[in-house]
Amino acid sequence: MDTVTTASMRPQTVELSERATAGDAQAALDLLELSMARGHRRIALLRYLQAEYLSAPLQAHHHDYVQRIAQRLSADALAGLAAEARRRRGV
Repeated sequence: MDTVTTASMRPQTVELSERATAGDAQAALDLLELSMARGHRRIALLRYLQAEYLSAPLQAHHHDYVQRIAQRLSADALAGLAAEARRRRGV
C-alpha cells in the first residue's frame, strides 16, 4: 500500500475508532472489516470482540476469520487479548 493511500485511510480509521468507542456498532463492524482487509490478526480479534460487545451484525465470515486467528494463538495470548478488550471497555 502506498503512503498516500495509507495516510488517507488514517483519518477514516480514527473517526471509526472514536465512533465505536462511543458505542456505534456499525463503526465497530466497519473497523473489523478494515482489519480483515488489511490482514490484521490481533487487532482484528480485538475489533471483533468490540463489535460483538456492541451487538454488531456479525456474519459467518467474521466468525471464521477470528476463529482462524484464535487457533494460532496460545491460551495465554488469548487471555491477554480478552483482558485487553475488557480494559478498553472500562471493565
